[in-house]
Amino acid sequence: MTYSQPNKPTPKSTSQSENPKPYDFVSFPREKPNLQRPFGHHKYDQNRLHGTIHLTLKVQTSLHISTGAVVLGSDIGSKISLLKTMIQGVDAKLSIQGSSLKGCIRSVYEAITNSTLGAVTSKYKEKIPAERLPCKNKEKLCPASQVFGALDWQGLLDFNDANCERIGFSTGFMPSLYAPRPNCDAYYQRGKLAGRKFYYNMSKAIEKGQKDGISVQQAGKEYTFKTQITFKNLLPEELGTLLIVLGQDKQYPIALKVGGGKPIGMGTMTVNVDKINQPQNLKQRYSSYQVSENDDLTGDKLQQFIQKQIQAAHSTNLIQEDQLKELAAILRYPNDRPAPTGMY
Repeated sequence: MTYSQPNKPTPKSTSQSENPKPYDFVSFPREKPNLQRPFGHHKYDQNRLHGTIHLTLKVQTSLHISTGAVVLGSDIGSKISLLKTMIQGVDAKLSIQGSSLKGCIRSVYEAITNSTLGAVTSKYKEKIPAERLPCKNKEKLCPASQVFGALDWQGLLDFNDANCERIGFSTGFMPSLYAPRPNCDAYYQRGKLAGRKFYYNMSKAIEKGQKDGISVQQAGKEYTFKTQITFKNLLPEELGTLLIVLGQDKQYPIALKVGGGKPIGMGTMTVNVDKINQPQNLKQRYSSYQVSENDDLTGDKLQQFIQKQIQAAHSTNLIQEDQLKELAAILRYPNDRPAPTGMY
């Protein structure tokens, strides 16, 4: 993800004719981030939430997360001469690294809470509002850093790799794309970075591009991946905000954008929460290697639990409603927005 300038206090229309660019912007909240001392890892607090979220990620537009390597297609069972490869895990199944998911999810969590940026390059540090620079003092962290971590602070979430449920892959084409241009004047307001840039979710990705580009190994539409996120010592509003980011708020049906090719519509993934394992007896759970099925929330109990945490998030000042509306206008799915025909 890159960052750029919003020119709005309210979300723009997602109409292709009104905004032909494949991206839009989420503004920074006007107030400075509320920096607080994070909760530690020294104990499992009975008044906070702990457990594991079991997820199914469904590919809606072709997904490619590059290894950086280009190989002969014949080496990986393809008839195409050259392919840029995607990460593969056990049994030659495609895989999404947990770090990729964490970065994608964190960027959205940052945008809808009053948080600092997670990371910046030193070259443009002077153009970033001082209150948005990454947290460096672990005694004073923004909402996202308290949950996801910061310099010298581990955070309260653990992300596992997501593994594809089927063996094999599909092939696609990724045209040559322009690099981000952070020197562009439009990125700044009064000389300072003005907001976060996100690419739209689109109805489908461009499948046949220009002459310049390369064939890629990818997960095609309808491919599914399984993964888990373990959480500990979260407040209800923190877990609720995470669930909103995962698209579980019916008022804001958003989907994640993962991997490469975002400007041409690639990387849209919807999330289903299969179950949440929430230990009822912490002492018994963490003194045994066995996981009790009685701790699993499924069906109606799961949905009730999810909506309770989401309501807690909306009932506090953790969620920035204006920024959530702006973000939802960009990441809403499904939608009928087509991918752009030009180069980006």
